[in-house]
Amino acid sequence: MFALVVRFELKDEAAAVGFDGLVAETAVGIAGEAGTLVYAVHGVVDAPLARIFYEVYRDRSAFEVHEAQEHTRRFLQEREQYLAGVRVEFLTPASGKGLPS
Repeated sequence: MFALVVRFELKDEAAAVGFDGLVAETAVGIAGEAGTLVYAVHGVVDAPLARIFYEVYRDRSAFEVHEAQEHTRRFLQEREQYLAGVRVEFLTPASGKGLPS
């Protein structure tokens, strides 16, 4: 299992609308990725210009396949116009429901 969390800070409300539209377009392609187990996008309570992505992949290879997809490459290129900041944290699964023992 390979997982990460990404926090995006958006420039302003107009950027949030554009970013959310880009995310919706990208999600269509992600839905067909066999190795992408979870790809959840969240708004943040009391932070209307923040978005949190929680991503879980079968393994590092599945993540790399995801990153190579045309829809992902487009997202990575287009997102910059909307961002004030981004923070990526790679996770090490320690315990929890659904994790291998």
